[in-house]
Amino acid sequence: MKKNDVQIKWKSLVLSFLMLMSVVLGTVPSFASAQVATPGKLRVGMEANYAPFNWAQTSDENGAVAIANSEGEYANGYDVQIAKKIADSLGLELEIVKYEWDGLPPAVMTGKIDAIIAGMSPTAERKEQIDFSDSYYTSDLVVVVQKGSQWADKKTLADFSGARITGQLNTFHYSVIDQIPGVSKETALDSFPTMIEALKSDRIDGYVSEKPGAMAAVAANPDLVFVEFEQGQGFNTSSEDTSIAVGIQKGSSLTGEVNNALSLIGEEERAQVMEEMVMLNVAEEGGTQSFFGSIVSMAREYGSLFIRGAAITMLIAIVSTLIGFLIGLVIGVVRSIPLNRKKRPGQYHVQKVINFLLAAYVEIIRGTPMMVQAVLFYYGSKQLFNLDINILLTAFIVVSVNTGAYLAEVVRGGINSIDKGQFEACKAIGMSHTQTMTNVVLPQAIRNILPMIGNEFVINIKDTSVLNVIAVTELFFVTRSIVGSTYQAFQGYLITAAIYFVLTFTTTRIIRLLERRLDTDRRIILTSDSVGGV
Repeated sequence: MKKNDVQIKWKSLVLSFLMLMSVVLGTVPSFASAQVATPGKLRVGMEANYAPFNWAQTSDENGAVAIANSEGEYANGYDVQIAKKIADSLGLELEIVKYEWDGLPPAVMTGKIDAIIAGMSPTAERKEQIDFSDSYYTSDLVVVVQKGSQWADKKTLADFSGARITGQLNTFHYSVIDQIPGVSKETALDSFPTMIEALKSDRIDGYVSEKPGAMAAVAANPDLVFVEFEQGQGFNTSSEDTSIAVGIQKGSSLTGEVNNALSLIGEEERAQVMEEMVMLNVAEEGGTQSFFGSIVSMAREYGSLFIRGAAITMLIAIVSTLIGFLIGLVIGVVRSIPLNRKKRPGQYHVQKVINFLLAAYVEIIRGTPMMVQAVLFYYGSKQLFNLDINILLTAFIVVSVNTGAYLAEVVRGGINSIDKGQFEACKAIGMSHTQTMTNVVLPQAIRNILPMIGNEFVINIKDTSVLNVIAVTELFFVTRSIVGSTYQAFQGYLITAAIYFVLTFTTTRIIRLLERRLDTDRRIILTSDSVGGV
C-alpha cells in the first residue's frame, strides 16, 4: 500500500470519528439562532483549485476575492461569483476561506465557516452530516482522455470496456465508474490535477469529470480532450448527483436565507456566469507553451505565493524545532533522574508515575502520523471542547509536540552516552543531580546529538506539508492551489521540489558549519587543558 493511500485512509477515518463524536456528545456549537458565526460576514469555504468552479490567482482582477487564510491569494470562479451574489443578497461581507476537500464538511460542522460553495453535490451521505440549499448549477458528466488515443472517439459507456478509468476521491464521480461494463476501475485520486498527470503519464486512460471542469483541463492541456455522451448513452445519474448546492450546518436558519438568495438568480444568469468563468479561465491559461516555458511562466506569475509559502514553512520548522527541543530536553532530564525507593519512597512513586506519563506521551505521539494529530487537534478541539484555535498556532503546537516526542528519546540517548564515571565524579565532589546535568552532562550531550537535532529540523521542513490537511498555508498547500488553478501539476511540483531542496540543502550546510565550529572549540579547550596540566 502506498504512503498516500495510508494517509488518505487515516484522514478519512479521523474525520469520520470526529463527526460521530460531535453527534454523540452534542458538542457542535449551534448557530441556528444566528445566520452566521461572525456578525456581518459570510465565511465561505472552498478548495480554490477546481477551475472553472473555483481557482486561486495573485490579484483581485476580474472580480476575484481575497482568501482570508492565505495572504496574497485571491479566489475566483463560478462558485466565487455565486457566493458574492448570495452575500450581497444577505447584506453580508463575503470572506473566502480555503480548505482541502475533505476538510470542508468538518469546517462547516464546527462553525469555522458558514457555508461550503465548492461545486459540492448534495449526496445522501453528505446530507447525513450537513444541510444543503437548492441547486445552483447542474452539469453533465464526461470522460477526459488523451487526444489521439483509442478512447478519444468513443461514443458510449460500453465503448470504454477495458479502459483504466478513475475519479476524484470522495466524490460520486468515482462511484459511477461501475456503470461502465468491463472497466478497469483504478484507485481514486485526490484532485483533478493529480488525475491529469496520471492521464498524461499513461497511468490511466481517462477520468470522470463535470463538463466545465473538463473544459478548463483541456484548455490548460491541449493534448487532452473530453468525451461527451448523447442522451441515454452516458452515465445514469440522479439530480442530486449532477447538481451542486451550498453546504450549511445542520439546523441553521442560513439554509432558508441562502435559498431565497439563490431564487433571485435566474437560470440564464447562472449559465452566463459559468460561460464567463470558463472563458476567463481559458484566457488566463493562454496559448500553448513549451515545458520549460510553462515553468518560467508559472514561476513568474505565482512566484510571490511560492516564496510566501516557503517562508511559512521555514517559520513553522524553526519555531517548532526549538520548542520541540526544549520539550525533549525537559523530558530527557526528568527521565534521567535516579530513583531510590529506600531513601525516598514518596518521591520514588511520584517519579514512577511521571515517567510513565512521559513514556506514554512519547509512544503515542511517535506511534501516530502527524497528519492525524493535526486533524484531531484542529477539528477535535472545536467539536469536543468548542475551542477555536488559530490555524498557525495549531501548526506550531502539533509540530512542536511531535518533535518533542522524537527529541526526548534523542536527548535521553545523548545523556546515556556520557560516561558513568562523570556522574560518579560529580557526586563525589558534592554536586547535585541538577548541577551535574547543567554543568557537566548536558553540554556534552547536546554537542553529541546536534547532528540528530539538525536532522529533525530538516525533517520538519518537509513534514510541514502534511499540515495542508488543516489549511495551513505552507509551501505544499500553496502549491496545490497553484496546480489546481493551472492544471499543470508536474511543473508546479517540480518548482516546489526545487524550493524544498534549496531550503533543506542550505539548512544542512549551516548545521554542519555549526558542528565544525563546536568541534573546533572543543579541541581548543582540550588542548588548553592539556597544556595547563603540564
